[in-house]
Amino acid sequence: MRKGYIWNRLLRSLVSILIIMLIVFTMVYTLVPRDNIFFEDSTYRKLGGKSDDKTEYVYSTWQKLGYLDYVRINDYCLNLYEAGSPEMVAAIEPDSPESQAFVEQYSAQGYTIANYLQSGRYYAYKDTPVIKRMANWLAHLIVIDTPWSVKDETNPDLERGLRFGTTPTGGVALIGSGTTHKYLLYTDSRFPWIHQNIITLNFGTSYPTYQGLDVLRVLFQSQGTEVKRPVTFETGYEAESGIIFGSLKYKSVLDRMDMKKFTDHYASFETQKGQPSMIGTSFIMGLFAMAVAYILGLPFGVLMARNKDKFADKLGMVYIIFIIAVPSLAYIYLFRYLGTTLFNLPSVFTTYGPGDVRSWILPIISLALPSIASLMLWTRRYVVDQMNSDYVKFAKAKGLNQREIFSGHIFKNAVIPIAQGIPASLAACITGAIITESIYSVGGMIPYKTEVIENTELSADLGPQWAQFGDISNYASMSLYPDSLLPLEGENFNTVLDSYLRGDLDDLDAVCADLAERYNAAYKELKESGDVDLSQYEYAYDISK
Repeated sequence: MRKGYIWNRLLRSLVSILIIMLIVFTMVYTLVPRDNIFFEDSTYRKLGGKSDDKTEYVYSTWQKLGYLDYVRINDYCLNLYEAGSPEMVAAIEPDSPESQAFVEQYSAQGYTIANYLQSGRYYAYKDTPVIKRMANWLAHLIVIDTPWSVKDETNPDLERGLRFGTTPTGGVALIGSGTTHKYLLYTDSRFPWIHQNIITLNFGTSYPTYQGLDVLRVLFQSQGTEVKRPVTFETGYEAESGIIFGSLKYKSVLDRMDMKKFTDHYASFETQKGQPSMIGTSFIMGLFAMAVAYILGLPFGVLMARNKDKFADKLGMVYIIFIIAVPSLAYIYLFRYLGTTLFNLPSVFTTYGPGDVRSWILPIISLALPSIASLMLWTRRYVVDQMNSDYVKFAKAKGLNQREIFSGHIFKNAVIPIAQGIPASLAACITGAIITESIYSVGGMIPYKTEVIENTELSADLGPQWAQFGDISNYASMSLYPDSLLPLEGENFNTVLDSYLRGDLDDLDAVCADLAERYNAAYKELKESGDVDLSQYEYAYDISK
């Protein structure tokens, strides 16, 4: 009976969580203006006054995020004619018969027809109903990895199947081929020691911060500087690397460094960083803040109750009223000032980092301040209620002293409703620290504010090659269009930069020169084809050279 009750409560909890998620989902998609997602989008700002490019970027992004279905006249005509042919070039113009057919066809399907401001060419879009967006999200919420998960037309001979083996670190593993992850089930020295990639949750991709990364990966991956160790890869190549072998995923196009390290296409990986993950940092800080709140809030609440209407009680009420009445931003800044001035504690978390106890003191106590006030207030109330109960009067009549009555009866009964609030307090450990994390620059659910590209020390290390990287990035697809207008096989700007930051590049000058030449060739080929207007790139780089 009890077992059934527990499972029933658990099921109800899961259903409640799902309902809340759907409500939040609906509110975000209906109440938040979708233009707001571009406020922090650097790519959107780069496009500047290029209205056609900005329109295409905006609608492509909205389509990826599920807001609408977007159709370009270029894609419509591409299905009719060969890319770059004279027929296609003429067909995309607004006065062509193909353009008129495009308008008629998509208007009949309920699409809104609009024109690019500069070229006057047509495009069509249709908003996706919220119910459909929700259904699509739920349909892809749970992902099961199978040997048929990978669909790579460039690798038709890809072996598909499962086998038992070991990881490079010696752990037992279920190894997949044709799966998204290489190691579906594996063991290592990290808690909880047995890990799986068979069933995963898909909450979508982050945007615009950490653009393109899975939301869960953003939340749970470690942060900070890569922690390197001597590693021997499958090919025998030895290097200092922070690779997490359990994170290996399928990668369609391999660059030179990938082929140097791996014997198959499972070359995409995460690295171990020196600082906890976003959610881990928030949880650690919240957990210690909760501990501080209970350690201080309970005894002070009891003290107030036992000295009701006396000095200690009135002093405690002053603190409670202050915390409730004053905005949290104000008293956190006040407490930070006192901590840095009187005790020489760091004003921001990043001064010493998570490895130093001093970094945690002010954020934890600042986060605990409102919880201490709440626990003091409710503990006082419950204790006072118990002190006025009939059983207390009966205990006094039996001759029990005040200490025996309090420790044996009053406190035990008063603490019951307080203990019931512990699960909610644990959940608040993660969600309740946004303001505190922002003020102290804690890398929790508010991520570390670090811009690698703008890091002066890094720029200095790159030296004269950095200018060449900048020239490349100005017209390379990855800096303007995530879905790649300038596709490169093998290494591209992002992979090269990533390799450099990992310390895997031997000759940066040669790699930069090769990259510039290949982007140059890709640009010319795509421009000559007439498929896409790439004039927006010409401002940044003299392609004719």
